[in-house]
Amino acid sequence: MDAVLWIVLGVVLAVAEIFTATLFLIMFAVGAFAAAGAAALGAPVAVQAVVFAAVSALTVLAARPVIQRHKQSAMESGDTAFGIEAIEGSTALVLEQVDSDQGMVKIDGEVWSARAYDATQVLAPGERVQVIQVKGAVALVWRDVATPSELPEAER
Repeated sequence: MDAVLWIVLGVVLAVAEIFTATLFLIMFAVGAFAAAGAAALGAPVAVQAVVFAAVSALTVLAARPVIQRHKQSAMESGDTAFGIEAIEGSTALVLEQVDSDQGMVKIDGEVWSARAYDATQVLAPGERVQVIQVKGAVALVWRDVATPSELPEAER
């Protein structure tokens, strides 16, 4: 009976992993399946719990370095950046005044909501800004130090 409970727990954790996509719960599912094996061999509940904890911990410790090694940004791996990575660090044109509460900028032809990265900055329409970070659908921007003569002709 204990083996069935561990299997059910393992399946529940594996299904929950599908919805989280963090590769964290699957490691506990492996521990639950190992505990089910111990239960099937007749181990007492205390030993089953120790097997669950030990296998889960070992799986996390073994998998974490591999995941960290493969989790690189496009800049680190040399790939072409896309999505938010491509936007962060790019320049933008202020369309509507940007301050700590509101604003609009144009980034690579797309209009984005923006906020000043530094709450004391107020950026006027027409200014060039640097995208520091993207939070959700809001670009956090900073006044760009480039002078108009340093900008490409198409962006002046």
